[in-house]
Amino acid sequence: MLEKYLIEHCSPTLASIKTANLFTYAYETEEELKNQVYFWNQSVKEKGISLLILRKRNRTALIYVSRLNYLKRDLEKPGVRDFLKGYGYESIEPAYALERLKSRLQCRDEFPHEIGLFLSYPLGDVTGFIENAGRNSKCCGCWKVYCNECEAIRTFAKYRKCKEVYMRLWNQGRSVLQLTVAA
Repeated sequence: MLEKYLIEHCSPTLASIKTANLFTYAYETEEELKNQVYFWNQSVKEKGISLLILRKRNRTALIYVSRLNYLKRDLEKPGVRDFLKGYGYESIEPAYALERLKSRLQCRDEFPHEIGLFLSYPLGDVTGFIENAGRNSKCCGCWKVYCNECEAIRTFAKYRKCKEVYMRLWNQGRSVLQLTVAA
């Protein structure tokens, strides 16, 4: 059931403290997947959330759950446009950038490392990961940290606490819609 995945993997986005989250969802049929994504898009769009299937393989879908207005803000941060240009992004407009990311995911087995920018990771940590081939990080949590370790540790704790609270409330009967903050 997609609802549990939204709570388990996307609580910080639902709570409006993170731009986006990503998870892999196993589905039985294409129709079931399409219906689930459509249902949740309709349910949460008024609160500023959207779901996008980035890639499908072997009856699993990589689903991106985001606040597009936050993504726009993130992609406009200093240095991001130039960085993405190096990976063939001709625009940082969210709809275009997501389509470009989607196409890069389709033609590769590994994740294009710029995906971190679509998940609120700091540019310095994304470039640090690339330059160090994923090694030599200062710490690791939701992502590998190469720059501001103290800030990242606080952010990781905030995301973890959010997930704990959302899981508890959901298990007590609150719905995803009730737990989604309008932004």
